[in-house]
Amino acid sequence: MYEDFYGLREKPFNLTPDPRFLFLSESHRVALEHLLYGITQKEGFMLIVGDVGLGKTTLCRFLMEKLGEDTETALILNPQISEEELLAGILSEFGITSSEIGKKGMVDRLNQFLLEKLASNRKVAVIVDEAQNLSLSVLEQIRLLSNLETEKEKLLQIILLGQPELQEKLKLPVLRQLNQRISIRCHLRPLGKNETQKYIEHRLMIAGARGDIALSPGAISLIFKRSKGIPRLINLISDRALLGGYSKQTYHITPEIVKRAIESLGGEEVFPPRFAFPPLKRLVYPVLAFLLFLTLLVILSERVNLKLPFVIPLFKPGLSDGTKLKEISVPENAVPPAGTSSVQPLPAGESMDGKTKQLDVPYSYSIHLVSYPREELALLMAKELNRQGYEAYIMRVDTPGKGIWYRLLLGKFKSEDATSKVLKELEIKGVLKEYPEAAVVKNERHS
Repeated sequence: MYEDFYGLREKPFNLTPDPRFLFLSESHRVALEHLLYGITQKEGFMLIVGDVGLGKTTLCRFLMEKLGEDTETALILNPQISEEELLAGILSEFGITSSEIGKKGMVDRLNQFLLEKLASNRKVAVIVDEAQNLSLSVLEQIRLLSNLETEKEKLLQIILLGQPELQEKLKLPVLRQLNQRISIRCHLRPLGKNETQKYIEHRLMIAGARGDIALSPGAISLIFKRSKGIPRLINLISDRALLGGYSKQTYHITPEIVKRAIESLGGEEVFPPRFAFPPLKRLVYPVLAFLLFLTLLVILSERVNLKLPFVIPLFKPGLSDGTKLKEISVPENAVPPAGTSSVQPLPAGESMDGKTKQLDVPYSYSIHLVSYPREELALLMAKELNRQGYEAYIMRVDTPGKGIWYRLLLGKFKSEDATSKVLKELEIKGVLKEYPEAAVVKNERHS
């Protein structure tokens, strides 16, 4: 609508991932250089993490153009796929026609393709976008693709693009082999204020601006403040601001025009104030001083038998007897479908206590596997164990001074002896190799 008025060839702030408009901020430039190095040197696995709207997809499309004709690339955009669909998608992206069916057949055909490209001195890379939504089984299948190699080099380079949740997911015990194989890691960050101005000017120039569109310093400051330096939000505000300038028939974009643009997009519901609460940095020193004071009191009380007027709890997070517990059910759709796990299920027909599962009666003891600071991690592992036939659940643990932790538990038993017996059996069978600190715990609210 406003392109002709401003003399633009196209809209400068479209939300599509057009690589022509990529602006290389410091973090984007570093990520691009690392990816080019990793593919050239055949490093294997690479990881790019960034929040929503930071331009991960645009960066990977720019990378594909930058690689040149000596590199074959496959881009997987749909994360809601099975292992077979992943392999079929990779073969299709590379233009491989095959009558092979099943995972083994498709992997063998892919390996043949990779060896052919190696013989012609060509590199091959697979880019997986939105990787935080991949199931555990698909991530494990991706790890297995790294086994396609010669004695000297990796045949396939794999780039995982994802939101910060992907880093947390990779910390799960069942994905530790994949996590250990990632040789290059980069984190995309929001733009600074100066970068925001350069970003806007860059996109205007690419769209054909001749320098007559002027955003005042105040307008730039407001765009930066309300977008928090996130390119997608900068695009939304800037596009609407140009429309506002067009309606006023002006080339000069003022803070008032930007403010109306933000309001037309939803105002504070979409663009909350940059600092809705006082900055946390102001609280750091008082809190540290108070914690230091408490620590000194504890040391003195132990050395000189000082009687304190209050109790200072000393505990290991998630294991304190003084914590408040609340059982949390594991909903079917709480997490993506779980995949393979190194934990082996019990033999068919054998229950957790060797007799019958104590599901509908009061219980006092359980096997505590591990504690997580985030509920989604605990839910993910509980769902994985439940899928394999275990009676796994989590407890919400309110620990004084440490906040909320989440226990991952197995079984519900009436006696400590029965629990210890099952714990020993599981240890002998190797079931607990992922949880070396597993122990019997007493659930007081069921006593």
